[in-house]
Amino acid sequence: MIRLLTAFMLLALSIPAQAGVTPFPAAFRTQDIPVEGVTLHVRVGGKGPAVVLLHGFGDTGDMWAPLAADLAKDHTVVVPDLRGMGLSSIPDSGYDKKTQAGDIRALLAVLGIEQSVVIGHDIGTMVAFAYASRYPQLTDRLVVMDAPVPGIPPWNDIVRSPMLWHFDFGGPDAERLVAGRERIYLDRFWNEFAGDPTKVDEATRQHYAKLYARPGAMHAAFAQFRSIRQDAVDNEASMATRLTMPVLAVGGEKSFGENEAIVMRNAADTVTQVVIPGAGHWLMEEAPTQTIRAIREFIAQ
Repeated sequence: MIRLLTAFMLLALSIPAQAGVTPFPAAFRTQDIPVEGVTLHVRVGGKGPAVVLLHGFGDTGDMWAPLAADLAKDHTVVVPDLRGMGLSSIPDSGYDKKTQAGDIRALLAVLGIEQSVVIGHDIGTMVAFAYASRYPQLTDRLVVMDAPVPGIPPWNDIVRSPMLWHFDFGGPDAERLVAGRERIYLDRFWNEFAGDPTKVDEATRQHYAKLYARPGAMHAAFAQFRSIRQDAVDNEASMATRLTMPVLAVGGEKSFGENEAIVMRNAADTVTQVVIPGAGHWLMEEAPTQTIRAIREFIAQ
C-alpha cells in the first residue's frame, strides 16, 4: 500500500500544472447585447459604482476574471468582449477605437449605467482612451495598462520599434498564412512580450487559441491593428482637450514600463504611475496580485 501511494504521488508530481483561465464567479451573468452594428458578449456582476474592463489582443474578456471577482465585492463590474473578439459578433468594419468607444457607451446605456471607471489593457487601453476622450463627463477614472496610445507622443518614436511590425500586418494573404496556425501566431506575442513566458500557461494558450481560430476572428484581430493609423489621427485631434479625470498608467517593468505614464502625461493632467516589477506585457497573467492591488488602491483614492 505504501509503495502504491508513493507511486501515485510521484505520478501526480510528474504531471505539469495547467492552471488555465480563471472562471468568473458564478454570480456573474453573461449576455449578448446588440448595439449599433455589433452584438457584444458581456459578463456583469457585483453591485455599486460601475467599472468597465476592456481586454486586448491575445486575450478576451476572460483575462479579467481575477480582477472582476475582487472588484465585484463593492462595484458593478462590466466585462465585454470587444467587437470581433471573443464571443462577440464579427462585423466587417468598425475597428477604429473611436467607433469601439461608441460600442461601449451603447452597451452601458442598455445596462442603465452612466458614470464608470474604465480600465483597459493592450488594444483595450486604446479603446479606453478613446472612450475617456469621447465621453469625459461619464468617465470617473481611467486606467491604461501596458500599451501605447496611437497619436499621443512619443508615438512616432514608439512605432519605429521592430517589435511592433504586427501593427500593419493583415489582409487576405496574411489571413491565409495564419489560418490553421493561429496558435503559432499567438505564441509569438505570449513569448516575446512576456517577462516570463511560462506565466502564460499551456491551458491558457489553448483556451485563447481556440477562440482566435473561430471563423473571421483573425480578420477582426488584424483589423484592430490596421485601424491604428486612423486611431492616431483621431487621437491627435482629441489632444486639443486634455483629459481631466484621474489616470492610472500601469506598465510591466520588462515591457512598456514607465513609458505608459510618459505617454499619458502628454494627454492628461493627473497621472499616477505604477511599474509592476519583473512583469512583461501580460500583467493579469504574470502578476495578478500586484496589478489588482495597484488598481484597487487607485480606485479607492
